[in-house]
Order: sequence, then C-alpha cells, then structure tokens
Amino acid sequence: MCGRFAAAKDTATLVDEFQIETVVEPAPAPSFNVAPTDQVAFVVDRPVAEGDEAERLQRQLRTARWGLVPSWAKDPKIGSRMINARWENAAEKAAFRAAFAKRRCLIPADGYFEWYTPEGSPAGGEGPAPGAGKPRKQPYFIHRADGAPLALAGLYEFWRPSPEGEWLVTVTVLTCASAGPLAALHDRMPVVLDPSGYSTWLDPGSSVDASFDARLAVDLLTLYPVSTAVNSVRNNSQDLLDPIPAEPAPDSP
Repeated sequence: MCGRFAAAKDTATLVDEFQIETVVEPAPAPSFNVAPTDQVAFVVDRPVAEGDEAERLQRQLRTARWGLVPSWAKDPKIGSRMINARWENAAEKAAFRAAFAKRRCLIPADGYFEWYTPEGSPAGGEGPAPGAGKPRKQPYFIHRADGAPLALAGLYEFWRPSPEGEWLVTVTVLTCASAGPLAALHDRMPVVLDPSGYSTWLDPGSSVDASFDARLAVDLLTLYPVSTAVNSVRNNSQDLLDPIPAEPAPDSP
C-alpha cells in the first residue's frame, strides 16, 4: 500500500521534471510526511483549444486532496478510505473505473514510507510494543537512488455536494504487487511509472488496462530505515528522511 509519502519539490522543479506547460495551481508547501486528506500536487494532460486551432493536450500541474471521492458519493468522507486503488482491478471497480478510463494522473513524490515488522516483534500496529522498548514496526523510506522525483500512477475525480456547490478534486494512488527487495517490507507498493510511459498514461484518449507496463525498474529504487517519528502525522520536518541504523534489515524473500 501507500499511506505516507514525502513531497518537497517546488513548483519550478516539478515544471522542469514533468515538462509542465501550465501551472493551474502551484505545488503545496513542502511536506515530509504527506498523509491522507492532505493537499498534493498532481500532473495531468487536459485537452485545450487555442483560438481556431484544433484541440490538443496540455500538460498541467494541479492540486487535489488525497483520498478519491467518486462523483456519485453521498459524503466526501468516503475519500479517507480510498487513498489507494489496486492496479489489477481499478478499471472494473465502481469507485475507480470512470477515473481509470479518462482521468489518470501522476502524483510527484520524493519517496514513500513503508513499515517493516522485524522477526520476533509483536504483530500489528505502528507504535511501540506494550511493555517493550523497541517499535513493533520499523519505518523505511523508499526513493530513487539518483534523487529524481517518483511519478506515482494515480487517478483523479471531481465531486460536488450539489449542482450549485463547489467542486472538490481528489486523487488516489494505484498500487501493485511488490517486487525485488521491496517485497520484504510489504506485499503491495505504489505503481511508479518510468518517464517513457508518462504520455500514454496521461492521455485521456488512450486505452489503458492492467496489462499496461511502463513501470520504473525496481533496481532504480533504494531504501533505508528512518526514525519512528514519522509514525505521527504531527511530525513534518526534513529530518524524518534521515537514515538511522536498524536491525534486522529486511531481506528479499
């Protein structure tokens, strides 16, 4: 799954990295502990017409709330349960199929967090074990070894409470089965796209299904343990990304 990530790149950096043409909304303030319902930046290709010219796709930077709210939802609170969508069946699920068909996006991230349960630790939870000095789960930060942003495959949706109400824009992060050393942390990971797949993924006119494979090679990702301070959404500082020693380290299955 993907329940926390870091997103500290500024608007200018995202414009350069993702070849943005129009900044509809600038990137939110840097966050080193992005949590569900937070505002996040996302990248889309939207059709635009300029004068008498034929309609074309324009790459835009926008912002949305993390946690997708389907257009038919009665209450936007449902979004807190829809921060992730499974790659394998999102195209068929009622909550995501409309967005999967026409509203695909990229969600820039510096990296994401996942929690590993060391062998012998009590199962469950992400806080300290009762009566023990060690955490039940050790957080790890996963990122590109070269420092470039990750492009998380996402979906976006529009919702409003009534025909006269204001639009709420929300997003979800797609996840897939973990691969390589990441499989030791969790059985799911966010879908991270390679730049070669951006245009096809973002094109609302392209036909994409679960067979689409333009994922970033897993060997371009690296991971290291970080402080359990990241467990609390109240903590949000750059030192959350500082590596710490941790034993035992996860091994590939």
